[in-house]
Amino acid sequence: MEILTIKKEKKTPFIELDPARGVLTIEGRSIPENPESFYDVVYSSMERYYKSPQNLTTYNFQFEYINSGSSKFILRFFHLIKKQYDEGNDCIVNWYYEEDDENILDLGKHYKNTFKLPFKFIEIYG
Repeated sequence: MEILTIKKEKKTPFIELDPARGVLTIEGRSIPENPESFYDVVYSSMERYYKSPQNLTTYNFQFEYINSGSSKFILRFFHLIKKQYDEGNDCIVNWYYEEDDENILDLGKHYKNTFKLPFKFIEIYG
């Protein structure tokens, strides 16, 4: 499986899924006009990755801003991650947030409490 890379744009985050390393990174602003078409390719790649995953999968989420449309698709990712975790595929979720960004921090806490996955909250100082 090839590395999936999506360049950061004004309204969309940088995304990289590196199957050989078992790392998915999503970083930046997420306010695409059509979140379904934007995130579907990533979701499909994650499904393919989980046919032969690494022993540990690392998820790096570093949102500057995320709108409600994007949040719906990130929730969908977490359902997939939780399903795989419950099936024995180990993971760690690194949730980055800027020091004063309570909204992003609270969103990460919500996902942690909802899905009961191993989370690490990492504060970024700007």
